[in-house]
Formats: sequence, C-alpha cells, structure tokens
Amino acid sequence: MSTAGIHYYFWMNSDWAYLGADRLEAIARKQGVPIHYKPVDLPQVYARTGGVLLGQRSPERQAYRITELQRWCRKLGTPINPTPRFMCPDATLASTVVIAINQAGLPVLELYKAILRAQWCEERNIADPAVLARIMQSQHLDADYWFEQAPHMQQRYQAYTDEAIAAGVFGSPSYVYQGELFWGQDRLDMLDEAIHMHPAPA
Repeated sequence: MSTAGIHYYFWMNSDWAYLGADRLEAIARKQGVPIHYKPVDLPQVYARTGGVLLGQRSPERQAYRITELQRWCRKLGTPINPTPRFMCPDATLASTVVIAINQAGLPVLELYKAILRAQWCEERNIADPAVLARIMQSQHLDADYWFEQAPHMQQRYQAYTDEAIAAGVFGSPSYVYQGELFWGQDRLDMLDEAIHMHPAPA
C-alpha cells in the first residue's frame, strides 16, 4: 500500500459510503490526490476484527444507527431508506465488477454510487445480475463484457480485504492516507486536514 493518495476501503452495501462519496471526491479534487478504490468483503472484515453484523446487534444499537442516518441525511440533504427491502445482499458481483472497471482505468464514482443508490434509495436488489446490468447500462457500460471480467477479480477482491485488515480497517467506509486510518464518512473533514498538513509527494 505504498502508492500515494487515499486508499479507500468500502463495502458495496455501505449506506455510509454512499453518504460520503461526493465529499470524498471533492476533497481529492481540491487536494490534488488520487483515490484508490478498494471494495472489500465487510462480513469477512468483521469476522476477522471482532465486528458484529447489523442484524446481530442489540436493538439499541440498531435503533441508534437509524437515528444517526436520519441526522446525517438531513445534514447532507441526501435522503436514504435506513431499512430498504433488499438490505445488504451478497455484494460479491457488484464488488468485482467495480474492481474490474477500475482496473481498466475507467472512472467508477458514478457507478458505485448508482449501485449504492439502487439499494438504499430505489428498493432494488444489487445481488441480482439483471438489476446490476441495468445499472451498468445506465452508466453506458457493457454489462455482458464486465460480467465476464468480474470472476477474474476475485483474487484482487480478497487482496483488498486482506490489505484493509492489515491497515487496521474494521468498518466501512475507511480511508487510509500516508498510513493513517480514518473510519467513517464523519471523519472526512479530518482526512481533509491531514492531507492539507501533509501533502502527498509531487
């Protein structure tokens, strides 16, 4: 992980990653640093770092998550449904598609936002290849071609997950800049300050 820039570890089911997406991009543009997009298998991250999946958390913790989401949605002017119909399905295909497209040097911001928006705002099942294909087509991407590439990205998906854990990541979204970890979209201002204080090498 020696490459300069922001190493962005996120789950393709992460409501918080959706809320932070545009602000992360704005920080990177302002500071002139690249973002390295690295989808991870968050259930595996949890299993290896002591995390607890949402459905297994206490009612108090689940209720507070909804309260916090509602606060941030108001603050950011970005509405989402905290309990969508298809909540946190298998994100493997979505993740490996995003990795394949990113590895090809194509932009992935609008695609991964569209996938997250489909889950959290549009009541769509992102584990369904037909749903993913429609999302990709809306982004002018050849779904059949990228579905063929996706299985070849499984090793990289696992490598990103391993790398995230090695960097201290235990939740999504997480941002690592010059070895410093920032967990959660509510830490983006602190990430911005860290980049300002320690600019990346030219």
